[in-house]
Amino acid sequence: MKNYRLSIGGMSCAGCVASVETALNSVPGVEEAVVNFAEHTAVVTGEMDIADVISAVKAASYDAAELKGGDEEAAEKEAIEFAYYRALLKKAGVAAIVGVPLFVGGMTGWFPEIDSENGQLTWLLLGLLTLGVMVYSGKHFFTGAWKSFRVHNANMDTLIALGTGAACLYSFVIVLFPDSVPSLARHAYFEAAVIIIGLINFGSALEMKARGKTSEAIKRLIGLQPKTARVLRDGKEVDVAISEVGLDETLRVRPGERIAVDGVIIEGHSSIDESMLTGEPMPVEKNVGDEVSTGTINSSGTFLFTSKRIGSDTVLAQIIDMVRQAQSTKPAIGRLVDKVASVFVPVVLIISVITFLIWFNLATENAASYALVTTMTVLIIACPCALGLATPISIMVGVGKAAEMGILIRNGDALQQAGKLTTIVLDKTGTVTEGKPAVTEIVPAKDADENSLLTIGASIEAGSEHPLASAIAMHAREKELALLKVENFAAITGQGVSGLVDNQSVLFGNTSLMKNHHVDISQLENKAQQLSQQGRTSMYLAVAGQLKGIIAVSDPIKKDSIEAIQRLHDLGMKVVMLTGDNQLTANAVAKQVGVDEVIAEVLPQDKAAKVVYFQERGEQVAMVGDGINDAPALAQANVGFAIGSGTDVAIESADITLMRGSLYGVADAIAISRATLSNIKQNLFGAFIYNTLGIPVAAGILYPLFGILLNPMIAGAAMAMSSVTVVSNANRLRFFKSKRQVT
Repeated sequence: MKNYRLSIGGMSCAGCVASVETALNSVPGVEEAVVNFAEHTAVVTGEMDIADVISAVKAASYDAAELKGGDEEAAEKEAIEFAYYRALLKKAGVAAIVGVPLFVGGMTGWFPEIDSENGQLTWLLLGLLTLGVMVYSGKHFFTGAWKSFRVHNANMDTLIALGTGAACLYSFVIVLFPDSVPSLARHAYFEAAVIIIGLINFGSALEMKARGKTSEAIKRLIGLQPKTARVLRDGKEVDVAISEVGLDETLRVRPGERIAVDGVIIEGHSSIDESMLTGEPMPVEKNVGDEVSTGTINSSGTFLFTSKRIGSDTVLAQIIDMVRQAQSTKPAIGRLVDKVASVFVPVVLIISVITFLIWFNLATENAASYALVTTMTVLIIACPCALGLATPISIMVGVGKAAEMGILIRNGDALQQAGKLTTIVLDKTGTVTEGKPAVTEIVPAKDADENSLLTIGASIEAGSEHPLASAIAMHAREKELALLKVENFAAITGQGVSGLVDNQSVLFGNTSLMKNHHVDISQLENKAQQLSQQGRTSMYLAVAGQLKGIIAVSDPIKKDSIEAIQRLHDLGMKVVMLTGDNQLTANAVAKQVGVDEVIAEVLPQDKAAKVVYFQERGEQVAMVGDGINDAPALAQANVGFAIGSGTDVAIESADITLMRGSLYGVADAIAISRATLSNIKQNLFGAFIYNTLGIPVAAGILYPLFGILLNPMIAGAAMAMSSVTVVSNANRLRFFKSKRQVT
């Protein structure tokens, strides 16, 4: 399945989104196409030729070019946007230089009456000057409207072109044929047309400036990639461009330098600032064999490492791609708004025609002037830009802010759903606990000793990948015990392992394993229960059907789990711990961390069913696990959180990936989601209220009661500033801060 990002040119309002998406979805092989109006980009997924995709966009009267990422593209895009920003300011300035004197002159009587001796010539010259300004400052509105008309669409350009064009045309008719209308209606609207275009250009420039701030998270992430790397070649250290670094090359990192590519330390040790990955400010100690990631900072010491992932395969590159993808997606509320926006402009055109007919037929005097002014005002004030920006601009800022805190959100729906969660289901090992268990007790039976018990247990567990097995093997290595040969090894899901050690059958696992093989555990059963009540996981070892002892392992609780779970409670969450461990051990851990409910002794394949259990009771459920073993439950949950740290995390396994190994990330993600949804609702409320109140006032609903008509220039200013207001409100999310307690 191919995935392309496109830069889309020529979009002027939310109505354009539906047109571009329709064009993209018409291409054979396209599975999904999502257009982001705030960023003027599109993400297209499917099996298709990119040339066909670009051609389809151009056939719909828009421009398109493929985005391939990287520093150069980002710099080029920023330069193009800055140039366009400057151009908009110049166009607004030229319109102001002509429009303001025209407005002041008309108000103060500088200019002669149109039907006076010199008035017609004066106003004709002013009209030609206005026309020149409209061509320079407003040409893009008229060309955009014409392109939309050719493909039977209507957008913001259509409204502005019709409104200002009608004002200019009416004014020329008045100047050239003043006797064609009553004397009271002989008023030219050249200044209105020019000032409206100036105000809209100025508003667009301010909006673009504000929109630039919404992508600062991506810019910062891209800026983390070093430009050069120090590589050991032919026994010498040489600085090379980052693009020239290959796999399995040896690189040197000195204090204060950023790490160029992902790799594994082969010599030396240091502390690494991984805050750009995990959001955690404290440096992490790294030794030989540990992984290091692109963009992280070497705080102290120097070391050599071998490159293992380069270019687009690095963790940083994947994060950048993931954030971009998420910023370009739409939550359900965004798709609904797009549907509304797609019919908004046609509805406004119908309202403007009705407005014109009502005033032209019912006004007792100056009918033509009133009809023109109200129609023009309706067209100008009703631009749906604010409506189109309301959702995507907040999504961009929210997703970017989350990435800065080590929270990678895969799509807009996950961001929206996270704010609606009611129940958080936590895996125990590696989520609530460190996931790095250690042997705490070895309890031999009457005819056994500790070393023999540990030797047999470590030998049979050598073939297992379970975290408890690693703890036992590590303990045996620390005691320098030699492992024995194992044959016929078998892992028994949810129970333990079996095999032949020195030609004797060995069972090593929980109570169920012993009972299923009729092993008498009565002499140590009470001891095992005591250890379980203390939070230890006890495993029985039996040789030739006889119990030889217990090895107890404890997985320490993460230092911030208690505070993080309390914060989830403060957010109104019900917190459930789901584990395959025995009930006594699970209860001991649950009591320490303060969860609401414990479900223990659950097999991995049954975890998804437990998630369904809560969903069937009307709960919105999040599953928090390691992203691999808990995959079915993560997929079943309304929102799946993959929790991990740094490069160990599986970033493709869940809706939301937490780059740091802390439950605080879950609370932060929920808080960011709620803040983003609140921001979207504020934006939509403002946009709908603006149009709901603005259009009737523009149409003249207040005139019969108060004699008030809205000036078209005020309508232009209101329309321009509505978009700026939405973008500025979204940018408040950049100042969101975690309420994490400092310990």
